[in-house]
Amino acid sequence: MTLPPSAKTLIIGGGIIGCSTAYHLAQMGEEVLLLEKAALTSGSTWHAAGLVGQLRSNANITQLLGYSIDLYDKLEAETGLATGWKMNGGLRLACNEERWTEVKRQSTTAHSFGLDMQLLTPQEAQALWPLMDISDVVGAAFLPTDGQASPSDITQALARGARAKGAVLIENMPVTKILSEKGKLIGVRTPQGDISCEKLVLCCGQWTRELAKEIGVTVPLVSVEHQYMVTEAFGVPKDLPTLRDPDRLTYYKEEVGGLVMGGYEPNGIPWAKDGIPDPFDFQLLESNFDHFEQLMELSLPRVPKLETVGVKQLINGPESFTPDGNFILGEAPEMANVFIGAGFNAFGIASGGGAGMALAEWVAKGAPPYDLWPVDIRRFGRPHTDTDWVRTRTLEAYGKHYTMAWPSEEHESGRPCRRSPLYDRLKSEGAVFGEKLGWERPNWFAEKGEEPRDIYTFERPNWHEAVGREHKAARDAAVLFDQSSFAKFILQGPDAEAALQWIAANRVDKPVGSIIYTQMLNDKGGIECDLTCVRTGHDSYYIITGTGFATHDFDWIRRNIPEGLNAQLVDVTSSNAVLSLFGPKARDILSKVTRDDISNEAQPFATSQQIGIAGCPILALRITYVGELGWELHLPTEYAQTVYDALHRAGASHGLRNAGYRAIETLRLEKGYRAWSADIGPDHTPDEAGLGWAVKIKSSIPFKGREAVVNQRKNGLHKILATFTTDGDTILSGRETIYRNGERCGWLSSGGYGHTLERSIGMGYVRATEPIDKDYVLKGTYELEVATKRVPAEVTLSPLYDPKMEKVRS
Repeated sequence: MTLPPSAKTLIIGGGIIGCSTAYHLAQMGEEVLLLEKAALTSGSTWHAAGLVGQLRSNANITQLLGYSIDLYDKLEAETGLATGWKMNGGLRLACNEERWTEVKRQSTTAHSFGLDMQLLTPQEAQALWPLMDISDVVGAAFLPTDGQASPSDITQALARGARAKGAVLIENMPVTKILSEKGKLIGVRTPQGDISCEKLVLCCGQWTRELAKEIGVTVPLVSVEHQYMVTEAFGVPKDLPTLRDPDRLTYYKEEVGGLVMGGYEPNGIPWAKDGIPDPFDFQLLESNFDHFEQLMELSLPRVPKLETVGVKQLINGPESFTPDGNFILGEAPEMANVFIGAGFNAFGIASGGGAGMALAEWVAKGAPPYDLWPVDIRRFGRPHTDTDWVRTRTLEAYGKHYTMAWPSEEHESGRPCRRSPLYDRLKSEGAVFGEKLGWERPNWFAEKGEEPRDIYTFERPNWHEAVGREHKAARDAAVLFDQSSFAKFILQGPDAEAALQWIAANRVDKPVGSIIYTQMLNDKGGIECDLTCVRTGHDSYYIITGTGFATHDFDWIRRNIPEGLNAQLVDVTSSNAVLSLFGPKARDILSKVTRDDISNEAQPFATSQQIGIAGCPILALRITYVGELGWELHLPTEYAQTVYDALHRAGASHGLRNAGYRAIETLRLEKGYRAWSADIGPDHTPDEAGLGWAVKIKSSIPFKGREAVVNQRKNGLHKILATFTTDGDTILSGRETIYRNGERCGWLSSGGYGHTLERSIGMGYVRATEPIDKDYVLKGTYELEVATKRVPAEVTLSPLYDPKMEKVRS
């Protein structure tokens, strides 16, 4: 086939993700060209196991997987090609009480997201899967709409569907180079010539990282060997459900009258550390029976028949895995019009239909169909540029594929990576650290006699009392948080105000020294960023956002500076440490270490000023995320230890205590402060989230998303964020189902415990098909489903703690 000289959208990679993206772009009427270096499916798609499950811990990712199932259900009729798809259901076993608790919580999550996950007795599970021994089974969950597919057949059907709508798919056409000039995409080079393109989509599986690296785009994935066994036929019924046995690290599916059995061993083997051999098409790795033996030993007691059945093949195929076990979608922050769909962690077949749909919309419309933050490429940051670090973390994630998903569980590999200047000091004082985007952050502080480590459980954890101490100190005295990991940017230039005025939903034309809390909205009115801007000069703003949102928020602000405006965005995260001093005694302590006037009259709430402490120039922000009087102190990193010591000397007589991020969480829940990526995000508007007061809609100043906010205020709300409380013995962790007057109406976006109130607290949206108001929310009678049990709950739209903001403004 003759290569076209140009293409509007060019996709590299003919596996299931590339073909699905081409299919959906073609369905939308977009011009699309797909190039595959060998034959379709020749990378890792052809040897995938083909299990298709739906439930994930995020509603939108679950919805995306559900879309895959809907698509596979109709694809054969549409294209005339068999897909091997069958909706035979999926079983998940629990073989101890903690796993059973996890399964029950998963069942509640499924109910929250509208899935019919059924809990079964061991005997009921065995009736569905008669091949297994159930002597150690406590219970099981069954999802009737799960199933399995033939990966190659599904992909060929997608390819035919794409061609039928005008897409051009060319095989045996490798891309040897991505062409760019001055940081802008131009096209690609092939052995038959160059092709210019407006947009480029990299769906190259394990080849994606190296290809993207050529143009400075980071795609953090590595190859890991993944094995599964195919048995000879022995009368396995075709309608046998898929089976996941996480306590034995294994999965099963029917295959031509036999079984496929594979799993995720704790000691995964990385592959191609020094590069993928060329060519590597329709190839497998040498079977590693010794390494697979550990899974075989776990499997035999579950399926005794495997001891006597012949093994047809042990398939060892490399798959691309990521550091957090989630796949990678979206537009690369480093280069406009370059999109990624890769790193599918061995569930690319389950994700393929939905991921292709979402990526196609992202490419064609500039945004995904809904919030996909868990898989957004912008969730990564500086540590992910180092492949060795990525490999270390990815192997841990691979080994945890079937281990217990504990609440608040932290990764252990690749640590410590990024450390604040206070790391060693805090560690010596009992800090138990968590990690976010490579940063070590104190989660809580152990006292003498307490073991300084997390012990995970679905009950109250070992840090519960320690966090309670810190929480109480914040409410009664004062606490000091090391929040140096905050992402920090400077927006400067003659047009800085005009640029920020367009991007921010709140007014930023405030006097120098003002602190502006604001959202940044997409064109649908959804909250893309939730952050703080400090006006530090007539032409400069200091912007602070959450640690994990550094790449995302920088990218959003930079991309949305209107063309022609003279404003530059600079990341200064590593330059400044942050010490947050909060509590009713905060002013008493701070006044001991600075000569500057920090009285309420001199520095009211939501203002900043430069102060000095122990020779250090500090930008002191009168702001809080815990609902108490306090300051964020932003200072050059080299002063951090000096200022820390000065504050603790001054605070000793006032009960000052170190505190960690888990106390921040309990404090902010009592105060009703929202968390981006949990309670608010691109699918939620300020009015829905109770943040409409921070939108400059009454002014005539235009801003991105304004029209959507105006229209919503005209047409009404269909969901409203509310706070729920239950008795203190109920453990809430998020995703519990909300029932209003006995009808399911949503789920908790976050959950925890309020140590001041001694109540369990959750936040979540009350949803309805018709427009609703505050009275509708407050007049309902509510229950929360927690691990399949319903508990009564009280609802409020006001902060549970200090609703009049008297403490914050004191």
